[in-house]
Amino acid sequence: MQLRRQGAGTGLLDPIPLPDLSVLQDAIADAEWVLHAASQDLPCLAEIGLVPSRIFDTELAARLAGLPRVGLGAVVESLLGYSLVKGHSAADWSTRPLPEEWLVYAALDVEVLVDLRDALAAILEEQGKTEWARQEFEAILAAGPPAPKQDPWRRTSGLQGLGRRQLAMLRAIWEARDELARKRDIAPGRVLPDAAMVAAVQADPKNEGALLELPVFRGRANRRLVRHWFDALARGKAVPEDQLPLRSRPGDGPPAANRWADRDPAAATRLQVARAGLAELKAKYDDMPVENILSPDLVRRIMWSPPEPRDRAGVEAALRAGGAREWQIELTADLLTDAANRA
Repeated sequence: MQLRRQGAGTGLLDPIPLPDLSVLQDAIADAEWVLHAASQDLPCLAEIGLVPSRIFDTELAARLAGLPRVGLGAVVESLLGYSLVKGHSAADWSTRPLPEEWLVYAALDVEVLVDLRDALAAILEEQGKTEWARQEFEAILAAGPPAPKQDPWRRTSGLQGLGRRQLAMLRAIWEARDELARKRDIAPGRVLPDAAMVAAVQADPKNEGALLELPVFRGRANRRLVRHWFDALARGKAVPEDQLPLRSRPGDGPPAANRWADRDPAAATRLQVARAGLAELKAKYDDMPVENILSPDLVRRIMWSPPEPRDRAGVEAALRAGGAREWQIELTADLLTDAANRA
């Protein structure tokens, strides 16, 4: 974990041998924490007892400012003129002790983060978006840790095109891999890659020997685990027909937008008008991404099932219920009210 504070320099902390970081939390809890893509870091920090009271998210700030590229390296180069050292982002950071070169790389990652925050804050102030950013940062903190994903096995790379029986087999081997990864406390992909699981499902091996013929499974580690993997595939094949997973998880929202014209032409028209209005706002406000002006999912939900009555008050209530921030409501309520009344 990298930390930098004006006047104190940069420090690196390893939370594995230092599990109690309450003294650090007490020291910095009331300070503004500068993070890049904070929603990715905050759950990890919370696991080790570090929770900020205020944040400044440089990635989100860059989006609000309309910068064309918002990765840390790109924003630092664009605004500060520095190029960040590359080369170790994909390294195995569970290695101990960490090589000196990796430690330098990690430290440099936050070396100019405070300067970047100040540069972005100046741009947002000039654009009149300081309050927008404040509301966005508060919303990130208020959101808390993300809810557990439903059917997390569906995030396996390459499962598109698998039949329902194959999906049951994939789910079973995914669960077997997850169990091993938890016991070993390592990333699941290091136990068995996604591609290997999908290949095993598609091959549908009739015995352990056939499974060992597949790439990855020939390796020493997976040869020892061949019974574990084969039994998992067999469990998936034995799932009763009426319990097979669906090809896609049922959603609670509207259908895919490309199907609206057939299912509800009026809703398709409403969505088209709403999207055109949001595109105009994007152009007006420094090319700020449409998805940061308002959640596309929320736009679709309101256009598919407009509130009644379809006036500004109804649209505002729907936006607020959907989690829109006050600045977003003020910016988009009129155009969405207009769109909701199109047919």
